[in-house]
Amino acid sequence: MKARSRKKQPSSPVTEPQEAASEDLIWGINAVSEALAQSAGGGVSEILVQSGKAGPRLQQIIDTARERSIAVRFVDPARMRVPRTCRHQGVVARLSEAKLLDLDTLLSGLGEPRQEQAPKVLVLDSIQDPRNLGSILRSALAAGFSRIIMTRERSVPVTGTVARTSAGAVAHMQICRVVNLADTLNVLKERGFWIFGAVAEEDAASIYSTDFSGPVALVIGSEGKGIRPLVRKQCDHLVTIPMPGSFNSLNASVAAAVIMFEVARRSL
Repeated sequence: MKARSRKKQPSSPVTEPQEAASEDLIWGINAVSEALAQSAGGGVSEILVQSGKAGPRLQQIIDTARERSIAVRFVDPARMRVPRTCRHQGVVARLSEAKLLDLDTLLSGLGEPRQEQAPKVLVLDSIQDPRNLGSILRSALAAGFSRIIMTRERSVPVTGTVARTSAGAVAHMQICRVVNLADTLNVLKERGFWIFGAVAEEDAASIYSTDFSGPVALVIGSEGKGIRPLVRKQCDHLVTIPMPGSFNSLNASVAAAVIMFEVARRSL
């Protein structure tokens, strides 16, 4: 008896899963323009523009974002971070979980006689991990560092992940993103601040023997490279957390918390 041949069934077409758009993204010229118009763009942390796209309305978005120190990145169509089926018209905006302020607004009122304690500002140089940033902000609020200065480029935006990791601290903080951090530190010096840069170096001053009296601006560098050279040059003092042994086991968020609470302890 001949074996019956099995009829080959037609295979179902394989469809690639569509990437879901992040909740903090909006797209399209009208939507992005409106977001920039609301509260002077304070709720927008980043603009993605498709490389090669042009037009007067798109250029207006780019110009407005740059005027307000909002990061603008030109990317390939495949890196617009939204599903391919979205009609984004060449522009996507990332919304910030915190209202972003300009530097003058952030510093307004600091150092007034009615303040009980000397003002404290946390300066973050190129923190790129959202969970690290969220943890730093959570500790900062608890230690009395409610004013934050971040770099516009090379830094993670204040996304939903940052907000969740911070346990809601971002809602109670004043956050500013600047283009040139070295120049910003000079502005702080003119306002009477002492600039302390946190480093992992044995020859730096111990945080336990450093005088943190007066207005303090504490600079925390990126997770891998630390404080950039030009920013480092603007620091009045370099400080470190003394640890036994040669192994530095503290990441940026833990180190920031230790130093901030030591500064806070001195002001009690």
